[in-house]
Amino acid sequence: MGIYLVVLAWLTLTPSDTSGEALSILHRLLAVLQSIDALAWVRFDQVEFAANIALFVPMGLLLTLLLGRRGWWAALLVGIVASCWIELAQDVWLPSRVADPRDLVSNSIGTAVGVLVVLAATWPGAHRARSHAASSRSASHAEA
Repeated sequence: MGIYLVVLAWLTLTPSDTSGEALSILHRLLAVLQSIDALAWVRFDQVEFAANIALFVPMGLLLTLLLGRRGWWAALLVGIVASCWIELAQDVWLPSRVADPRDLVSNSIGTAVGVLVVLAATWPGAHRARSHAASSRSASHAEA
């Protein structure tokens, strides 16, 4: 989690150099996508939106794993609050960055996707545990 948070902070809370290497990965990805005839319609803002979603999926994954299935709502809330804080920090303290409400939406979607992945992946085990607990309770009531 610590490494992820350091990378997230570096990507979101350092001054942006829009003319240099900072956006080159997204621009290269856009060039690759646009070189495919079926994807020539893809624009930079769409790639950036998708990249912001991808950036926050680990937030939802890691927080849900840390807080457990029952804490999914807290994981989602922490992801949303973190996104709000990042956008506020960019607006107040980083004049070379642009705070964008669309980033709040994409980051929140990313966090939600991460939460849902963990919930879906752990559902069979949680379902078995609930079934086992229910059968244990009914067996103990039958003995009494």
